[in-house]
Amino acid sequence: MNKAIFPGSFDPFTVGHENIVLRGLNIFDHIVIAVGINSDKRGMFTIEQRLHFIKEIFKDEPRVSVETYTGLTVDYAKQTGCTHILRGLRTAADFEFERAIAQVNKQMSGLDTSFLLCIPEHTPVNSSIVRDILHHHGDASMYVPVAIREEIKQLSQKR
Repeated sequence: MNKAIFPGSFDPFTVGHENIVLRGLNIFDHIVIAVGINSDKRGMFTIEQRLHFIKEIFKDEPRVSVETYTGLTVDYAKQTGCTHILRGLRTAADFEFERAIAQVNKQMSGLDTSFLLCIPEHTPVNSSIVRDILHHHGDASMYVPVAIREEIKQLSQKR
């Protein structure tokens, strides 16, 4: 099976992330969306909330699973039988950063990284910007997947 891991913090999962996964399904038989747990970082949304959001987005897609992990992505990828790492690229700066990581990952594990360019309308979208909009009670609905828009809006209003 041609299986990819799509790792990230996904705080929150954006329309750009959703698009990368959906397009990745044209390449891979299965995608594991792996939410990394970093105990040194405090996210806007809890790990449980992030998992819930992503599962809700892909609830009708059996070729997508959602899990958490700690440690090195390559170690977790191998444990789950993944053959590739999937990453999305928005800018040239993303490419330079991700290229270096991909090369080290390849040396450490033999796993290849597949890059998908984001679609032009998602180039400015990233989780940090979405968090900032939500933190200031702005409308971030156009930047999060339809399946979780209302829930994200309600949660951010409580903050």
